[in-house]
Parts: sequence; C-alpha cells; structure tokens
Amino acid sequence: MGAKQQYIDLYSENKELILQHSSDVMNKHREKAFADFNLLGFPSQKQEEYKYTNVDKLFEPDYGLNLSRIHIPVNPYEIFKCDVPNLSTSLYFVVNDIFYDKALPKAHLPEGVLLGSLNRLSAEHPELIGKYYGKLADTSKDGITALNTFLAQDGFLLYVPKNVQIEKPIQLVNTLRANVNLMANRRMLIILEEGASAHLLICDHAMDDMQFLSTQVVEVFVGENAQLDFYELEETHTKTVRFSNMYVNQAANSKTLFNGMTLQNGKTRNMTRISLSGQGAEVNLCGMAIADKNEQIDNNTLIDHIASDCTSNELYKYVLDDHAIGAFAGKVLVRPGAQRTVSQETNKNLCATKQARMYAQPMLEIYADDVKCSHGSTVGQLDEKALFYMQQRGIPLKEARMLLMFAFVNEVINTISLEALKERLHILVEKRFRGQLNQCNGCAICKK
Repeated sequence: MGAKQQYIDLYSENKELILQHSSDVMNKHREKAFADFNLLGFPSQKQEEYKYTNVDKLFEPDYGLNLSRIHIPVNPYEIFKCDVPNLSTSLYFVVNDIFYDKALPKAHLPEGVLLGSLNRLSAEHPELIGKYYGKLADTSKDGITALNTFLAQDGFLLYVPKNVQIEKPIQLVNTLRANVNLMANRRMLIILEEGASAHLLICDHAMDDMQFLSTQVVEVFVGENAQLDFYELEETHTKTVRFSNMYVNQAANSKTLFNGMTLQNGKTRNMTRISLSGQGAEVNLCGMAIADKNEQIDNNTLIDHIASDCTSNELYKYVLDDHAIGAFAGKVLVRPGAQRTVSQETNKNLCATKQARMYAQPMLEIYADDVKCSHGSTVGQLDEKALFYMQQRGIPLKEARMLLMFAFVNEVINTISLEALKERLHILVEKRFRGQLNQCNGCAICKK
C-alpha cells in the first residue's frame, strides 16, 4: 500500500470518529481538503519546492493516531521544568495534538483575548473563528496542508482584539509523548486585530524515545498597525519527522518578526508563505539550523510583496556537521504595483565536514521598476587560517571550531528582541555545539 492510499483509507474508515471529536468550524473544511489530497497526493521530489525532501518515504511508516482523543496521563506542568531565566512567560502546552487544559497558568490576559484549545474556542466562538480558519492555508495547492486539514482535530488559538497589547510573552510547548510510534496533526491560528501586539515563543520537544511524525499548519493574521514577534525553537531527537507549513497575511503598516531555530531534530521540512498585502507592511524573517549525524533540515520560504512601500529582510544560516543535509529555497516576489519595495535576502551556510551537504537557492522575481532588492547565498567551510591562529594562541582545536561556529550563527540570535530569551539561546547554542544540549538541569524530560 502506498503512503497516499494509507491515509485515504484512514480517513474513509474513521471519518465519523474525527468529526465527532472536532468543532463544526474545523469539520467544515475536511471534505474539500480530502478531495484535494485525493487529487494531489503527497508532494513529489519532481516538484521544485520539495526537491530535497522525500515526503512519500517519510509518511510510509504505520504510525498510530489518537483520533478518539484519549487523555494522555501526564501533567506537563509537573515534569517540564525547562524555562528561560528572567523571562516571565505565560506557559501553555499542546501534548501531541491536544491542547492541555487540565491545569492552566494563573496569568491574567487582557479583556477580550482568546487563548487555548482551537477545537473548544472555535466551538464557543464559531462566527469569529470561522472568519479566519482555513482562509490562508489553501488545501488545493499543497498535499501536506490538505492532509493536516482533514486529520487535525485540535491545536492552539490566540486571538488579540483591536488595540490590545499583551505585555507578557506567551510560551507554547508542543510535547510529543507516547509509548508507540505516533503521528500528531495540529493546527495553530494566530489573529491580531488592528493595533494589537504580542510576543509568542513556541518550543517543540519529544519526551519519549519513539518515532514521531508531526504535521503542523499555522495561519497568522496581522492586522493594520499590529505587531507580532513569533519565535519557534525545535529541540526534539533523531527519530522525529516534522512538517510545518506557515501562512501569514500582513495588513497595512503591520510589523512582524519570525525567527525559526532548529537545534536538534531528525527530519524537518518548514514551509513559510508571507503575504505583505497592506501598504507599508514590514517583515523580518530569520532562521537558524544546526545539524549533525544524519539530520536533515529543509526550509522553503516565499515573501510576496503585493502592496507598495513594504519592507522585507530575510536571513537564514546553517551549520552542518557529520553527514547532515541542509536545504534552503527562498523566493521574494514583487508584484506589479508593489512600488518602492525594499527587500534583502541573505543565506549563509557552513559545512564543518566534507560529507555534509547544503543546497541553496535564493530567488528574486520582480515585476515593478521602483524597488531596492538584493539577494545572496554562500556555502563554505571553517576558516583553516582562523583555526590555526586560535590554536597558536593556546585554544584547543575542538574549542576553536566551536567558537567559530557559534560566532557564525550569532547574527540570527541577535535578531531576538527579548533579551532574556537571547541570553538563553546563547547558552543553548553553545551546549549544542559541545554536544551537551540534552544535559540541561531541572527538567524531567532531559533526565529520561
């Protein structure tokens, strides 16, 4: 049985069970998504966007799914003790693909803010959430988005009303937990109305030594004059496979920062689609990937300049060791009428061994004549002269390599606006290069 047919049969046989445990808002989109998946199937490596990821192979294993929404007997607040010193966050959890609401932080949220289970809140506020859910994630254009749409039953929702400022950063931890190989399909819906602002930190962790496959579709609406800082940190293990598709729409004069960092993983494929649809919108899109062993990280991005006077800055850096594979394809599209666009795209990559492989493809497509756009990419190895110089001054070779790699990715870390988080990332990245990332203190997950 092919991977495609496996999931067609899965949905056909369990459709009523899936509908039973989901809201009408989510269920409304399933049949079209299922029909689109039947037509599209899984993306092929013959498609330019998926050239470096064998999707069909990664979906072939027979993973278990929790379609009946059986409660996982774990309280993440008791066992997950990792935190960012000096950064006070409102902490929430999604366990596999279910928002954990058995215990919640006592943090006070401003009036009108909705935060929690997408399934529950979309059932309680169907008219509001129905205006946004599924509007950006087009199931007719991507098979994985279609698959997630007809299988996902829950996830995370953040709605911030007009002119409301959430001062305290929100931290969401996605934990994968099971005693069998498991597939989790989750959704995220982030809505900032006009003039709203929020800081969101999302962390991915795998708590058990099992094979995990996660699909994630994120839809982000940023209203006029709204501001969003969105940080995503992946720290899983080599048996995890992650597919994340993010769709963003920015209105006039909105400002966003997206920073996705992969510190430890198995196979990761991130797709980001950002539409600057309102005049004067600005986006800073950053990414950092550190990989060794046989890990693989594939980032595919599109920044679509639709309106005039918009600004985009894109920066991605990779450090690849051992037999790791990295891929980056970033496209900036400037449409007719998007005059006075300012855009800069930079991709820099470091291969620490001759066996590591990096595939880089920065792209510019411009249909306006009054623009300032540039793009560039480099792939290189550690500077032998710098290593020699440092050793001559008493720094051991291993330490010298670590210092050069740390300095290389520091530019991405410095884009973080939260100082406490920036300091924590400096420590985590150093531990990653030293092979000590799984030895942090105080966390029951890390001590397993």
